[in-house]
Amino acid sequence: MRRVIAVLLIVALLPTWHLAQAQNNNDNRIFLPLVIGGRATLPPTATPQPPSPPPPPSTAARRVNAPYLNVADITRDRFSSMAVFWFGRVERTNNYTDVRVAFNDTALVVYTATFDRRVWYDDSPARADLTAWDSVTLYLDTAGTNGTAPGSSSYRFEAQMGPGGDFRPANTPYQAAYRGNGSGWEAANVNFSTRPGWRGERINDDTDDRGWVMTFSIPYSSLGLSGRPADGTSWALGVSVHDRDDRAGTPIPPQNWPPTWNQNRPSSWGGLVFGLPGYTAPPSANPTTITVRHRLNGADVPDGMVGGGFTCGNGLDFWTQWGEKNYSRLEDSPGEERGDFNVQNQSDIADWPCFSKNYITFPLGALPPGRVVVSAKLVLHQFGNAQPRDATPSILQVLTVAEDWNEATLNWNNAPLAVENISQATVQPVRTTAPFPGIPYEWDVSRAVAQAYGAGQPLRLALYSADSDYHSGKYFVSSDTGDWNAQGRPTLVVTLGTRP
Repeated sequence: MRRVIAVLLIVALLPTWHLAQAQNNNDNRIFLPLVIGGRATLPPTATPQPPSPPPPPSTAARRVNAPYLNVADITRDRFSSMAVFWFGRVERTNNYTDVRVAFNDTALVVYTATFDRRVWYDDSPARADLTAWDSVTLYLDTAGTNGTAPGSSSYRFEAQMGPGGDFRPANTPYQAAYRGNGSGWEAANVNFSTRPGWRGERINDDTDDRGWVMTFSIPYSSLGLSGRPADGTSWALGVSVHDRDDRAGTPIPPQNWPPTWNQNRPSSWGGLVFGLPGYTAPPSANPTTITVRHRLNGADVPDGMVGGGFTCGNGLDFWTQWGEKNYSRLEDSPGEERGDFNVQNQSDIADWPCFSKNYITFPLGALPPGRVVVSAKLVLHQFGNAQPRDATPSILQVLTVAEDWNEATLNWNNAPLAVENISQATVQPVRTTAPFPGIPYEWDVSRAVAQAYGAGQPLRLALYSADSDYHSGKYFVSSDTGDWNAQGRPTLVVTLGTRP
């Protein structure tokens, strides 16, 4: 049994200008004690709430744009720079998973972090039942998302949880590889390595844990390639997370990405693109700039925070209430109005109750039709962050979303999945009171605006990070702030041109 080490995380002081009419800027909210390899201190069990319905299925083609990172060990040296996406639900039985993806000169690296109440693995694993325990299966097709059956370019990599914390060799019994044969899968001798990790009470028993992680490192040489793929190369990617919550192996359906996933149809998988996306504007003339902001010229720009918020879900049962938490009510907000949101993530899976995302939707009806998008930027104003004395810079990612959502019912479990990551920016810690209306940060969202504008849709965005460090929360002004702080609200600035 691992020894118990508790960590107390303190939320940052919030500046007085942001908490309207506050007498001082002291915020006494604290993060809950969490595990470092041992017992997790959980809040008192609360009355379970009825779960929200799952988000509706989407036909959007989901993909992840993986960054190139020129380091040997991505998860040690550039973890927070990896692209991130997510799927699943936080419930007593169902699991949720963050997936991080990046590549270097020799290998593709995929890291999964799964919120799981009970962690189980087989002491004597066999290839035939690796996925009958806590495990993850990674699917790749180097020919892209066109295949109707697994062919010679299709690969399946299975990795079960297990002991140890270092990379496991290719011959470990806790992992296996398969390759497509034109109609299905057959065992293959494909070299790859995996590294497991977990956090919680005790593994392989009926006490509550927090979750587990798995790192895949897949050399290009194992896929018949002589070097890293060129920027813009597109593969097919699928992820399936398998769950076991007791020794008997009570059946639990796996969680899959994307929702359309079928293991025998690469055309149903998501896309994996090597390199971050860019945007080249078509030729245009007569540029005009339009600003979209909540209540500016009558615009309605809803935004909504999901996850642990500013208090790591303090007072919530993590397995029955945390994933269903909605922050639209005034009494659930810091200060006297719903005027801010937090974006937070980190590598310690035990601290997932502190994780937080935000969603924003910009209407594009004010943009005149028939123009060319020259450029577009998202502007957010940061006013603080978690525990300023220990905070480090964060790379905040902007991702597109295909589905509508309701601010009054939005929560972690029903929030839309990302379509793709389209922009990122490094946000610095705020160690003193930020100047009014906050420190402005910009994200280039030209590509996303061009797509939404061309389709006649609003611009739907999500913000998240792939941070590694504790106290990574970065605090921004929300659309819901009062008119006294209108300048600090999330803003979209679009430059359009006429066609030549």
